[in-house]
Amino acid sequence: MTITTIDLYTDISCPWCLIGQHRLEKVLAERFPQVEADIVHHPVLLLPDCPPEGMAIVDMLRSRYGITDPAQAWARPEAEARLSGLDLDLRRQPRVYRTQAAQTLIRHARSRGTQHGLSVALIKAYFLDARDISAVDVLADVAGRYGFGSGEVRALCENERELLETEADARRSSTSGVRSVPHFVFASGLELVGGQSEDAIAAALDNVFHRGAEARA
Repeated sequence: MTITTIDLYTDISCPWCLIGQHRLEKVLAERFPQVEADIVHHPVLLLPDCPPEGMAIVDMLRSRYGITDPAQAWARPEAEARLSGLDLDLRRQPRVYRTQAAQTLIRHARSRGTQHGLSVALIKAYFLDARDISAVDVLADVAGRYGFGSGEVRALCENERELLETEADARRSSTSGVRSVPHFVFASGLELVGGQSEDAIAAALDNVFHRGAEARA
């Protein structure tokens, strides 16, 4: 069994992050079954000033990007998701929410060995199940399957110092050069940014193992 580390920068409110995580898992399972990947998650906050009650996605697209036809904006990510066998209908989720609390739980899941599983579960809960991933009860329900008690979830998500630490981590992601998501950093130092294909992800992993073989020779 070969072990490799992949640093992954994402935000839960980004459909390309859902697609990127899905493709990464698919490529690892189908093309690199001999590899055990240690996927280390780092927070990115695409809408750090999103109001506590969230906002309608159509309003966010119009005010932030000048997009007046959401269906046109959604067409490409939905088509790319289908190419990888992911049923993504962006009309399911009408609102965007703050992700600081969810990212705080993902940060704490690292020490429990459940970080990647929790990250995937939260982004699926948001996009596929149209859940409010800023609500403590929703976070407790999802995180309960990844080593968190409901009281602990509430304590973490309502702790201002914890939320500020997550925001500081997100700023460090930005200052390290992360400008768009998903952002993959492989053990070889190769970086992939944005909606990369399965073949591109596979090529990056090949690069990791090729360099590793050269180093051992």
